[in-house]
Amino acid sequence: MLAAAAVIALAALGTSCASESSPRGELGANQELLKTCDPAAPPASLIQIDGTGSSDSDAITAERMTAVEAIVRRTAVCSGYLRVVVFSVSSAATMVLFNSALKMDGATENARLKRVPDAVADVMNKVRSAYAPAVQALPQSGSDITAQLRLAAEWKLQLGGNHRLDLTVLSDGFQNVGVDLGARALSKQEAERLAEQPAVPELAGASVVVAGLGRVAEGAPPSAVVEGLVSYYTKLCQRTEASSCTAVSDYATATR
Repeated sequence: MLAAAAVIALAALGTSCASESSPRGELGANQELLKTCDPAAPPASLIQIDGTGSSDSDAITAERMTAVEAIVRRTAVCSGYLRVVVFSVSSAATMVLFNSALKMDGATENARLKRVPDAVADVMNKVRSAYAPAVQALPQSGSDITAQLRLAAEWKLQLGGNHRLDLTVLSDGFQNVGVDLGARALSKQEAERLAEQPAVPELAGASVVVAGLGRVAEGAPPSAVVEGLVSYYTKLCQRTEASSCTAVSDYATATR
């Protein structure tokens, strides 16, 4: 419940940031966001974007980029580390769009926060310009979303330090490597049994969000199909022992 409340609060904050066009308003919003940061455990924000064709549409891409921007802003305010990748058929089929620390320079808190908007704009320019070429370069023969959990664990280990892993997977959820989640609607029990099968890494202490489930470029799957996807990814995440697991169809939830 606490995790859900934090998601709602930060989503609301993201909305207020968008509505405050003045520098003073943006600084105030970032000052409020800074209060949610844990200096002892800055975020290691990993955003994994499904680059397969089933969710390839301008509208979905725009929603994903809005979610990415909110995470970039939070990472910059909290002096964290950010990695953004696009993936498709396997753990090897990934393209890195951005990978760097987002620690703002400045002698005071406000001086550092005033650098955040330019830093966010710079990151988003790089992500947006690299996104389409990366998607085009990836094989489109399938989608292996489960494999991204292992890559997340490996990256956090490589990063080291006292960072807290904040993993966000932006995907329609229709994995078809190892298990075909789009074949038919799954009951909660069936989805959870399937989620018990793959090997998963330990992500203790991490926050995991899988957002965009069921959001496809053409048509909309029945609600029962989406509910099955939610059950599958929730159970899969819980098996990693992450401290927070969220699986939803709404990209806005990815802003935490």
